[in-house]
Amino acid sequence: MSGAGATAGADEGDPVREAGEAAATLRERYDELARIEGRIADLGRDRIEAAADAYRRAHRVLDQYEEDAVGTGDFGSYVQFRGQFGEAVDVGDDALAADAFAAADAAVDKRRLSESDFAAAREALEPAGEYVDLLADRDEAVDDYRAARKAARDARKALDARLEGLREVADMADADLDADVDRLRGPIESYNDAVRGAFREFYKSASAREVFAFLDRADGTPFVDADVPPTDLREYVDEYEAGEEPLPTLLEYADYSNSKLEHYVDDPGALRTAVAVHRTYVERLDPEPLTLDWPPAGGDELAYEIDELIPLVSRVADDETVATLRSVRELARGEEYERLRRAAAVRDALDDAELDLLERGVIEDRVREAERTLSVVEDVLAETEDGA
Repeated sequence: MSGAGATAGADEGDPVREAGEAAATLRERYDELARIEGRIADLGRDRIEAAADAYRRAHRVLDQYEEDAVGTGDFGSYVQFRGQFGEAVDVGDDALAADAFAAADAAVDKRRLSESDFAAAREALEPAGEYVDLLADRDEAVDDYRAARKAARDARKALDARLEGLREVADMADADLDADVDRLRGPIESYNDAVRGAFREFYKSASAREVFAFLDRADGTPFVDADVPPTDLREYVDEYEAGEEPLPTLLEYADYSNSKLEHYVDDPGALRTAVAVHRTYVERLDPEPLTLDWPPAGGDELAYEIDELIPLVSRVADDETVATLRSVRELARGEEYERLRRAAAVRDALDDAELDLLERGVIEDRVREAERTLSVVEDVLAETEDGA
């Protein structure tokens, strides 16, 4: 469409389904974060962070001294390693993974160390590594939760728009989609095509004064939005003989050199000043103000518009074009007009998928489905607001 089309179209990429999925994902991410936070709370965040810090320190010492402290290597490095490693794994008896730290210390409590001793120390530390993983899992869960919450908020916004579009479609359910709108479309399109051709011919052949006089008269009618000429251009056309020439000729003159232009107009400078600077206006003049809109306006409004158009169109178009315009006015005054106009307006406003919802009589079901899903999404957003 149009208005509702962007939000009430086909199922692919359906905001209703996507919002439901986003809410379910948010609930899962929130529950997972709550589970991890619960475990951290049970164990004590300070104790977990202390165990994770000790684990990281111990691994840094192992990595730093392994090459120098093994075998018959540098005795000074060995001494430094034992001191720093012992300090890294020195945790209280009630600390998390206290046995793991003690086992790691025992694995390297030897006069001579080998690579296998360092490997044994790392293996002994693995239970403490679970707390590093737990903190990492918590950070990842926080990121996942925040991303899911943003996605759910975005999905709710899209669903709001979807629901508004569906309600717009539902409001059009009164239209008689079986109505023969071609009874209106045919004469309106025929008139529009004819008046466009007539105005273009008038623009090319009539003098600039005649065209401007016509535009002035058109501008005096409320339903015709004519683009009247700028004051200085109008004054030039009225005051100079060149105003007897058609507008395309004046545009052509504006491209001439001064020496050539002197053969065609009395005051080349005046023409350049008035016409050249307003080339865009002159080239932009078109017949659209004389055409009828599709879908058409309400009956009374359209009839009044045509009343104003007939004397204008009569000046530029032939009798057949005027007769077609009169036939449209008769339709606008007929009993069937509003039914046809309403059907035309709905068909023009909706895309194929939306029309299908109306024709199958399921639009109200879709509205209720969207409303239920929106309620679920809002509930989940409210219930998961206290996440990280």
